[in-house]
Amino acid sequence: MHTEFIEYIDEEQTFEGFIARDESVTEKRPCVVICHAWAGLVDFEREKATEVAKLGYVSFALDVYGKGVRGTPFGDNSKLMQPLLDDRAKLLRRLSAGVSAAASNPAVDASKIAVIGYCFGGLCALDLARSADPVVKGAVSFHGIFNPPGLGQQENITAKVLILHGYDDPMATPDQMVAVADELTKAKADWQIHAYGNTMHAFTAVDANKPENGIQYSESANRRSWIAMENFLQEVLA
Repeated sequence: MHTEFIEYIDEEQTFEGFIARDESVTEKRPCVVICHAWAGLVDFEREKATEVAKLGYVSFALDVYGKGVRGTPFGDNSKLMQPLLDDRAKLLRRLSAGVSAAASNPAVDASKIAVIGYCFGGLCALDLARSADPVVKGAVSFHGIFNPPGLGQQENITAKVLILHGYDDPMATPDQMVAVADELTKAKADWQIHAYGNTMHAFTAVDANKPENGIQYSESANRRSWIAMENFLQEVLA
């Protein structure tokens, strides 16, 4: 498995992504872009990139904070995340820069790109789908946040969308789940929502163990959601 950090530039700021691929394969392959959670591109995203690459894809974990700007997985990273939540146009520009960096990699078939994301990254994956960028064929949100970006009239969403959601997630309530379903329907998206019962936020993070805050790992939801993602990627990147 070949892995490396790759620098790219957006608006004169340097960002640092992480790429993983099977170096024994020489032809271009579909790419899965990974959007990080609120701590930034840390071990969790790098591990996911390697796991995705084992499925036969090139994986590229993008960066929206900037090279060397990282938080801690279970610390308070709101100072890093909140400015981008307050400026979703800037967030989208940074996300699009990451997708462009992935698409330009010589190992990538730029006609076959999907995005996935966790927590804050789930919101990022949905925002890339909302952007109606034809490069993005599919978007997967793992325990993501649903609130729309409010960037004007929503174009029809061309990417297929898969939302993998803990029904008891206090950061994305049942009412918000219904609202995003209505939003995607109005945008004529091909969408699915898999809601896992008795499941909280961060259900894919093995070390998540703060049920009093609605944060808890779930072995079954983690396993089921990964299988759902695999099936989805096989469809959209065929």
